[in-house]
Amino acid sequence: MTDNVNINTTKTENNRVIIFDTTLRDGEQSPGCSMNLEEKLKMAALLDEMGVDVIEAGFPIASKGDFEAVNEIAKIVKNATVCGLSRAKKADIEASGEAIKPAERRRIHTFISTSPLHMKYKLQMPPEEVLNSVIESVSFSRNFTDDVEWSAEDGSRTEHDFLCQCVEAAIKAGATTINIPDTVGYAIPEEYGNLFAMLMNRVPNIDKAILSVHCHNDLGLAVANSLAGVQNGARQIECTINGIGERAGNAALEEIVMALRTRADLLGYNNGIDTTKITKLSRTLSSITGFNVQPNKAIVGANAFAHASGIHQDGMLKNAQTYEIMTPESVGLTESKLALQKHSGRNAFKNKLSELGYELGENSFQDAFQRFKDLADKKKEIYDDDLIALLEDNIASESNTIQFVSLQVQAGSKGPQVAEITLRVDGEEKFVKCEGNGPVDATFCAIRALVPHDDAKLELYQVHAVTGGTDAQAEVSVRLREGDRTVSGSSADADTLVASARAYIQALNKLIARRDYRNPQTARNEVNP
Repeated sequence: MTDNVNINTTKTENNRVIIFDTTLRDGEQSPGCSMNLEEKLKMAALLDEMGVDVIEAGFPIASKGDFEAVNEIAKIVKNATVCGLSRAKKADIEASGEAIKPAERRRIHTFISTSPLHMKYKLQMPPEEVLNSVIESVSFSRNFTDDVEWSAEDGSRTEHDFLCQCVEAAIKAGATTINIPDTVGYAIPEEYGNLFAMLMNRVPNIDKAILSVHCHNDLGLAVANSLAGVQNGARQIECTINGIGERAGNAALEEIVMALRTRADLLGYNNGIDTTKITKLSRTLSSITGFNVQPNKAIVGANAFAHASGIHQDGMLKNAQTYEIMTPESVGLTESKLALQKHSGRNAFKNKLSELGYELGENSFQDAFQRFKDLADKKKEIYDDDLIALLEDNIASESNTIQFVSLQVQAGSKGPQVAEITLRVDGEEKFVKCEGNGPVDATFCAIRALVPHDDAKLELYQVHAVTGGTDAQAEVSVRLREGDRTVSGSSADADTLVASARAYIQALNKLIARRDYRNPQTARNEVNP
């Protein structure tokens, strides 16, 4: 047993809410949201910098890649507790214990289903056997860390008497956090809140653990349910950036945190999150996964602080508080304004990067600066959002097996549509010329000709403008599927076809990188606390 005591394993002050981020575990289970090691490390570092209390880094037993990711995250995280997920199986727990070992603060999160439906059909175990499994898994987890979280999967549909038995037993066995998930997003706020009130009143040793909420968004109630749980005794919220996750997703971290901050007058709870990092994290995740945030998404959507109505605009000019309940600056959003142009030099560019929160090495800076100059030659006005899209695309393209070099496309109504593309594959430049059914198809056909991947199918091709105007950068998202592996890529460029090629190549690089590993989702079919 270790002496691993921290804010997450002891009773917090009454109004302190622990933010448990599961973007890298539950969020990654969203189809197409899988991340490679470099991407996970980048997200983990940003989450740590933001002030997240617990980072659920992955499900170590799921695959070699998942184990490595959790292990490497455990080495770099400076402040947050690093958590590994485990089923109620010794092999799972051992894998988590080994993966999180390098972390200064570490947690094992073990779970088992407790609802009648799950016990009968999924586990095919009687309640008595499930209860014994709770005790054994928690006790065994204590061999690796003092910080053990136990979850009652499908807790919101579990019979109250049995749930109380399991919670009491888990705490006696050494669990310091008890999570009651709304696994399928079935609960409504009053019902979910009452569930926690019931546990607070009926479980005799409940004061020895922190209660946690984990809500899914199948009915669009994940955030509301999470807040209801906190109002009734929970002091940890499990959530994800942009609300990504299984099916309709998880409770969105940015919505949770800003609700707690904006309505502190009513809720009265605090947390350690630096909210000015929210926008950057949201955009970074979107760039990595290729999942664009809907424009009307709360807090981080493109329209979250936009006002089109004349009445609203008039009110905003007189006093911003008439129609804004929080400031754009509070979530790290800077006004999109003309910042740089083609005559701007390296120092001006570097200063702007610093303002946007980016610190690049010399080689990366030179590459980004050249791409900025190329963009400035094409666009009259360059906005912050243009630069962010360019930077994220530049970072995503580093250390790839396949690298984009050049593209020339012949298109038009008379045809034929022809793409000439040059790629650098394993350091060697290769060229091909291909016809296709339209310029995009020709471009993708050319990529397939240079890097054959006949089993991979294009599932999604999506284009939207980063900023306004006819010279706006196009941001393209691509999703590829090969067997049970799904990967996404995204890229932005003033030329839609160049952005399309870069996005496709990014997705293909991810696919190649993952061919050596068993798909984590194979094991994760059983995982959905």
